Amino acid sequence: QVQLVESGGGLVQAGGSLTLSCAASGSIFRIDVMGWYRQAPGKQRELVAIIRSDDSTKYGDSVKGRFTISRDNAKNTVNLRMNSLKPEDTAVYYCNAINSLASTYWGQGTQITVSS
Repeated sequence: QVQLVESGGGLVQAGGSLTLSCAASGSIFRIDVMGWYRQAPGKQRELVAIIRSDDSTKYGDSVKGRFTISRDNAKNTVNLRMNSLKPEDTAVYYCNAINSLASTYWGQGTQITVSS
């Protein structure tokens, strides 16, 4: 089983930057995909960014050009650099991981609040 520990959430002014990190531990199986999803009040959970084991990435349309995802496979860690933050980025951000058996794991979520 995989445990995901998130860090880096907080309050930032519009136009600022934050970096989220998520570390996976506890699995004997390789983590194939890691990424971030977010959910704002009254909204569906949506894709922010994912990165696969081959380092290919996918970004949600609303964050393209502003956010950058990266991973350190040796450390089972994924990072999300968020630039040019907007108030509409305010949400709870959840780390996600999928292992080689296609099991999906979620972090507890970390709050990002972007003030105008």
